Order: sequence, then C-alpha cells, then structure tokens
Amino acid sequence: MSGRLSCALIGNPSVGKSLIFNHLTGLGVEVSNYPGTTVDLMRGNVCYEREMIELVDLPGIYSLEGESEEETLVRGILKRKEADILIAVLDTTHLERNLYLLLQIAEYKIPTVVVLNMVDEAAKFGIEIDYTLLTNLIGSPVIPTIASEGKNMEAILNAARGNPGIPFISVPYDHHVEAAVRSLSKVYSIERSAALQALVRPEEMDDLAESAQGLATEIEQRHNMTAHQIIATNRHNYARSLGEQVTKRRTPPPRFDLDTLLTRTFPGIPILIAVIISILLLVFTAGAFFEEIIVDLFNTFAIEPFLALNLPGIAAPIGGSILIALQAGLGIAFPYVFIFYLVISIIEDSGYLTRAAFLADRSMHRFGMHGQGIIPMVLGFGCSVPALMSVRLLATRRERIIAAVLVTMIPCSARTVVISGIVASFIGLAAAFSVYGIVFLLVLVTGIVLSRITPGQQFGMILEMSALRMPQPKMVVKKAWMRLSEFLFIAMPLLLVSSVFLGIFEYFGLVSAFQDLITPYSEAVLGLPGFAATALLFGILRKEMAFETLAVLAGTADLGSVMTSVQLYIFAVVCVLFIPCISTIAVLIKEIGRKWAILISLYTVLLGIVVGALLKIGMT
Repeated sequence: MSGRLSCALIGNPSVGKSLIFNHLTGLGVEVSNYPGTTVDLMRGNVCYEREMIELVDLPGIYSLEGESEEETLVRGILKRKEADILIAVLDTTHLERNLYLLLQIAEYKIPTVVVLNMVDEAAKFGIEIDYTLLTNLIGSPVIPTIASEGKNMEAILNAARGNPGIPFISVPYDHHVEAAVRSLSKVYSIERSAALQALVRPEEMDDLAESAQGLATEIEQRHNMTAHQIIATNRHNYARSLGEQVTKRRTPPPRFDLDTLLTRTFPGIPILIAVIISILLLVFTAGAFFEEIIVDLFNTFAIEPFLALNLPGIAAPIGGSILIALQAGLGIAFPYVFIFYLVISIIEDSGYLTRAAFLADRSMHRFGMHGQGIIPMVLGFGCSVPALMSVRLLATRRERIIAAVLVTMIPCSARTVVISGIVASFIGLAAAFSVYGIVFLLVLVTGIVLSRITPGQQFGMILEMSALRMPQPKMVVKKAWMRLSEFLFIAMPLLLVSSVFLGIFEYFGLVSAFQDLITPYSEAVLGLPGFAATALLFGILRKEMAFETLAVLAGTADLGSVMTSVQLYIFAVVCVLFIPCISTIAVLIKEIGRKWAILISLYTVLLGIVVGALLKIGMT
C-alpha cells in the first residue's frame, strides 16, 4: 500500500468508467502495460482537498472468474490488495447485470465506493433506484452520477476519502458449495474469494487445486451441475433479487427508438457501410489536405534551408534523415492519427460503436475475430498507424494479433499513392484496381489461415449496448489528444532513431553497396533493376518514399521510359505488400509485442517477394 490513497475503478465495459476517470484526472494520464501482460492501464493523479489521490482505470470486465487476460489481471490486483479503495462503476439502466460483478468484488473484502452511472438514461426508461436502501443492503456508499455531463464527480472523491466500508453483502450459495468453501478456507488458510475461485477454476495446479477439484466433482455428482454453474446461478439469482428490491419502475413516455434502425440487417448494414465510408473519406481527404500543408511547410522552412547549409561530412545525411523523419511522422500524426481519434471518440461516446460491432460480428467470425474487428480493418485504408492503435478495442490478444497482421496488409493512403502514381499513371486504371484485387485476396486467405493457427482461445462476444447520446466536444478532444500523445511519445522516437541509422548507412556508402549487391538477385527473382530494389528500402520510412526514391535513382520522373510496364506493375505490388513503414512497426511493437512485429515484418517481406516472383514468371 502506497503512502498516497490509491483508488481503482472497476466495472463492466461501456459503463462510463473511463469517462469518470478522465473527468477526475484531467490530462495528466500515464498509459502503460501492466508488468507481465499486454493489457494497458491508465493511471492518473488528482489533488483533492490538499490530498493526492492516485486513480487506476482497470480494464472493463463482466466477471472475475474467467481466463481472459483482462479478467486474470483484475483478479490478481484484487487478490493482492494493490488498491486501497475500489470504485465500482455500475450502469443504472442494467443494474441486475452489473450487480453480478459487484457481488464478486464484495468477496475480496476491499473498501468500496459504488457509483451508479447513467441515472439520466435510467430515468428515461422509467427506472428509479432507492439509493439509501441499496447502501444499507451493500454496506458501502452509493453515489448516483451522470458521467457524460460530469455531474456528482466530487461526491466520488469525498466518499473515497471518507473511509468507505467493506461491502458486507454476501451471496447465499448452495449449502454444498458453502461447506466446500468453509473446508478449503480452513484447511489452506485462504480467503473466501480464493476458495470460490478454486472451485470455479483453479489458477495453479497445487494441493489446493487438487482438493478443490475433488470437492467440485462431488458437488457435480450431487446436483448434475458443475460447481461453476451452481455458483454463477446463485449469484445471478441474488443479483436479480437485490435489483428488484431497490428498483421501482414507472411507464416511460413513448419515444422513437433508433435501435430499431441501427441494429437490424436492414437498414442497419447500409447505415453501417455509409458510416464506415464516411469515416474513411473524412480521415483520408482531411488527412491528405493537412498532410500536404505540413509537408510543404516542412520543405519550405526546414528541409530546403537545411540543404542550403551544405553541411560537411556525416552531418548532412543524418540531419536530412532526421528532418525527413519528422516530416513523415508529423505528416501522419496530426492529419491522420488526430483526425481518426476525433472521429472514433465521437463514435465511442455516441454509443454507435457497439451497434456497428453487433452488425459486423457474423462476417468477422470468418477471420477469427468479432464484430469490433471491422474498425481497424477499415481505418487501415487511411493510415496503418491509427488502425493498429485501434486494435486495443478488441477483447482478446488472439483477435488483436489477427487484426494487426491484416491491417499491415491493407493498402493505406501512402500505398495508394504508389498504386495511383505508378500503375494508374503509367499502365492504366484497370491495372491499378487489379493491385487492390491481389491484396484483398491475400488478406482474405491470410485471415482464414490465421483464424486456424493463431494461438489463444476464441471467446464468444458479450456486448453491452451503450446508450445513444450526444458526445461532449470537450471530452472528445481530450480523449483524442490523450491517444495522440501515445503516438508522439512512442512511435516518433523510434522513427527518429531509425532515421539516424539510415543517414549513417548512406554516409558510409552502405546504400550504394547494397544496390550493387542486390542487383543480380532483384533482376533474377523480380525482374527489377537494382535501383528499384534499393528504392523499396526507402518505403520503410514511408511507403510513398519508395515511389519518390525510385524517380530519384532512375534520374527521371518519366518512369515509363526506364522501366517496362511489367516491371512497374511488379514494383508496385511488391511495394504494397513489402515490409511496413517504421511508424507501423513501432506501433506493432507497442500493441502486440516485438516478437509478433518481427514475424509480421518477415511475413510481409516474404509475401511481397513470392508474389512478385510469381508475377514475373506469369507476365514474362
């Protein structure tokens, strides 16, 4: 336990937990992986009444007894008492479902503040909660809030600082379960929560697990139900009873329900397609507009003055590489990443994201993912960096890995520059569209294969439909900026370091040496001249730089005069499939780890070379 008061927010997904966290902490938020996991935790501090309070936003979960990485993480934090106070956030419109998690939290005997959020939405449905009665039944303070409007936030901090009680509410389990819990607790000197977890799903194979398994088998023989099923049923029944005691319902006024349109196949899917296309067009067009402005400003006020200095020695290539990296990084960050996160924050806060995931769920199952996987897939057409950042929306690591692989293959706007600038300009529109056809076929095949070989268990999608509401502009911008800062402070440093090495390689003639070395192989395997193979390497900085470098190394912008149509086509296809850019690799490392980032990079290199070689054989 730290010297300062430590509070952890816990609750189901989409209950407004993160919104409450953002209201309380402001912009001073640190996002980091919990040690030994790939799960991100948001941490922030708030100074209230001259006392510093540390807040941790735990990942949203529906239960504390599952095997997912998020559930295991949260369960471990509660077991080790890493937080002084728990702030359990419940959705008032689905109180019974949320009380199921609260009953499990209570078994860990940690002081708890219960926050009933969305009381305004509950009122619209004619739901009234007796907060005093609920406080008396639970044994912990109950605070009603409207997080979307920032109402009653201070009351949460007051309750946390006021020594909230440990919940004394307890589920009356089946008498055989209770006997088993007492026996395990006494023999192994463990808490009630640990005994229940051992009966449901032991975390380690030891004497406790062996004893619990024997007792669970005996319980199953007596009831023809597993101990897990009995415990879950007891909790659900008690949550329903508790909810009925504190809830009064009146007939709400009739109103038009948008979900009748948004969640049905028709017109829900056409609306979803229109929303996706609108997001793509907005991110792509607005991003391209601002990117051009940023690139031009950088050229005018940074790169051209730097080149005019004619610096001696190694300073010129290193300085030039750093400036190009800054130009590329900022040309992505503000136009694409920030606009993307503004849009995605609006969709998240409006509640539409859960409807989109619901509609896309069946199709995405073919790729081993659930409906949420459609978001990064579509956004990959704009820029791979924000698309990869959005894979954290997916529930399991298995889905995040599959989505990350497919996103790196989808033609982003930079690859579109290559396709349009080389194939469409020098060969024709039909050939340009055929490049997309090749890529989409490979994405389809890769997705189907990955769904069968990627390690990890595939869970069913449990989706809480968020209430539809008007997003608050202040919170949208705040959330978008917080996510953008992750890119600026993680991807950008790696991009700059890599650029310095490229500058050094250029100064010492390694680039020229590589060109001389690779020429026999590039001509034999891909049918490309050595300068074209060298240009592919510059796509590591940004994909369109491969196109620009090709023109520089060829000595002319009229590429059709120095390369055949077949060579141009093969170059474009290989460039589109080839290794992702540095920014993409940096985000891959951040989101799914260095091992998978390396495997994806090797796979795309191999895929580009194999497809290019097959095209050479088939077209010559």
